[in-house]
Amino acid sequence: MKVCIVGAGSIGAVLGAKLAAVGHEVCLIARGAHLEAIRRDGLKLVDHVDQRSGTFALAASNDPADFDVQDLVVIGLKAHSIGAMLPRMQSLIGAHTAVVPAINGLPWWYFFRAGGSLDGMRVHALDPDGTMFAALDCAHILGCVVHVAAEVRAPGEVHHTGGRRLILGEPDNSLSARLDAVCAALNVAGFEAKASSNIRLDVWIKLLGNLSFNPVAALTGYLMNQICADEDVLDVIRAVMREGMAVSEHYGYRMPMTIEQRIDIARQLGAAKISMLQDLEQRRPLELAGVVGAVIELAERADIAVPVTRIVHALALARTRALGIA
Repeated sequence: MKVCIVGAGSIGAVLGAKLAAVGHEVCLIARGAHLEAIRRDGLKLVDHVDQRSGTFALAASNDPADFDVQDLVVIGLKAHSIGAMLPRMQSLIGAHTAVVPAINGLPWWYFFRAGGSLDGMRVHALDPDGTMFAALDCAHILGCVVHVAAEVRAPGEVHHTGGRRLILGEPDNSLSARLDAVCAALNVAGFEAKASSNIRLDVWIKLLGNLSFNPVAALTGYLMNQICADEDVLDVIRAVMREGMAVSEHYGYRMPMTIEQRIDIARQLGAAKISMLQDLEQRRPLELAGVVGAVIELAERADIAVPVTRIVHALALARTRALGIA
């Protein structure tokens, strides 16, 4: 396939490198020193999971218009950067292009083809100006939930540090031919890609972890294994998860696991440095709106109290302001 990774940061770069390694024609959208290093030296993958390290000479640019129509576009941007990028992606999108937003948090397309009275509803925390639905026809989208950990540790160098699991699904929960094709390609590349017939439930299962662990990591500086080893901090994680579960259940998605079972999933990432902590250390904006703000907004619409989530959100926002990265 022809594949464009829009946002070749940690997750995007790992996906791009591993798809290129098995023969797909991959191009990258990146910027700054990372882009210059990829152009000069190639994209270096250091694989701590499958020991499939390598360096890949891939076409790379900061402008999607430099590339033509793709079979698959993977969006690896932070949630707050996607809105500005979508109108710039038009050259990549043909009639049959699948677009996979490999992102954290509640995705902006969440209520597209959701059915019922909320079908097509916009979440203001994700799309405050209402422009994202207009910029990309959501019929191209395959939902994606990422259970992979990675870090860009130097310009042009990405480390795959944990996890292989990717869950993909159609917004209408159908099991389509394009869904099967994308999952098959990812599996050949060394991932464990699963086609879901209930992608929003999978979004919520992942989101419960992002909602709780991500801002706590940013506030504490802990790696995942350190959070999981600190019972006092885990009590905060449990409280936020409990509130998140109440919101997800109101919107029709009852968690198929207990809080302790969800924490056990997080434990599998070992000593991973959670994305929000990576961003904080690099003085980049945090994905608080997509990961925490969107859940608070849905809670408000449903008149559900989420006091601990609000406290964690307020403290994380204050931390970004103190560092000048809000």
